[in-house]
Amino acid sequence: MKILVTGGAGYIGSHVVYELIDQGNDVTILDDMSLGLEENIDPRSTFVNGSTHSDSDLDSVMAMNFDGVIHLAAWKAAGESMINPAKYAHNNLIGTINLLNACDRYGIKNFVFSSTASVYGNPQYIPMDENHPVSPINYYGETKLQIERNLKWFSDLKGIRISILRYFNAAGYDVKGRVKGKEQNPQNLIPIVMEVASGLRSSMNVFGNDYDTSDGTGVRDYIHVNDLATAHVRSMEMLHAKQNNILVNLATGEGHSVMDVIHKTREISQKEIPFEITGRRAGDPATVIAASKKAQKVLDWSPKYSDLDSLIRSTWEVYK
Repeated sequence: MKILVTGGAGYIGSHVVYELIDQGNDVTILDDMSLGLEENIDPRSTFVNGSTHSDSDLDSVMAMNFDGVIHLAAWKAAGESMINPAKYAHNNLIGTINLLNACDRYGIKNFVFSSTASVYGNPQYIPMDENHPVSPINYYGETKLQIERNLKWFSDLKGIRISILRYFNAAGYDVKGRVKGKEQNPQNLIPIVMEVASGLRSSMNVFGNDYDTSDGTGVRDYIHVNDLATAHVRSMEMLHAKQNNILVNLATGEGHSVMDVIHKTREISQKEIPFEITGRRAGDPATVIAASKKAQKVLDWSPKYSDLDSLIRSTWEVYK
C-alpha cells in the first residue's frame, strides 16, 4: 500500500513509519517539524515538510495518490491544553478537518486516527473498556473526542473507512534501535525518570504516595511504541480490505506504579534516581488500566514488547 503519515517524524509517528515500511508499504511523511526530529525519519520514506493547515501543502502531497492516511500530527501536552486551548483547537481540530476534506477531494477512503485514553476522563471502573463513558478532564482529550465524532460523520456522509485507536501510556523505543531522537521537554513519567538517570536533570517529583495502590503511587497501563506501531499497520490493512470501522483501546491490561518505574530504571541503568514526594496533582486518578480484548479480537493484535523490562530497557538504550 501507499500510505501518508502525518506527524511521521514525531515520537510515535517515526515508529509507525518504520513498521509500515518493514511490512512492505510505500510511505510518505507530512510533518511541519514543530515536534518532529530529523534524525527519527526513516531514510526509506519520502519526506514532505508541510502542514495540515495549508491547503496547498495538502493538495501537493495528496496528488501522489495514497491508499490511506495515518493521522498522528497533534499537540499532546494535556497541561498546556488547559492554558492555551486556542493552540490545541487550531492544530488538532482544524488541522484534522482540513486533512479529512483533502482526503475527500482526492478520494482517499482509509483513515487511521491516533486517539487517546484521555477521551475517557477519570475512570468510573477498572479496567476501562471501549464502552466506558467519555468525559475528558483536559482540553487535549476534548479535541481528540471531537475529532472522533467528526470522523464518524465523515464516515457516514463521505464513505471514509475509519480506525480510531485509543492508546494509553505510550512508552519505550524501537527495539531494533533505529529511533534515537529524544522527546524535548517531556511531560510523561518514563522519559523524566530517564533524564534523571542520565544526568539531564538532578531529581524528579513523585506526585503523591498516598493513593489506594500497592505502594501509594499512581498506577498506569504502559504500551510499547513498537506495539502501537503494529496496531496502526494492522488497522490500515483491515480498512484496505474493506473492514468495517474500528474503534479499540491499545493497552496491556496491566498496571505499573511510579515506584515500579523508578525501581526498574534503577535496576537496569545502575544509576541513582533522586526523587521528592510532593502533593498529588489535581485530576490524577490513582489507577488507570485498560481492557484491550477488543483490539486482540478485531485486529488480531496483542502487545509483544510492553512488559516493564522491555519498556525501560529499550528507553535506556537511547538515554544512556
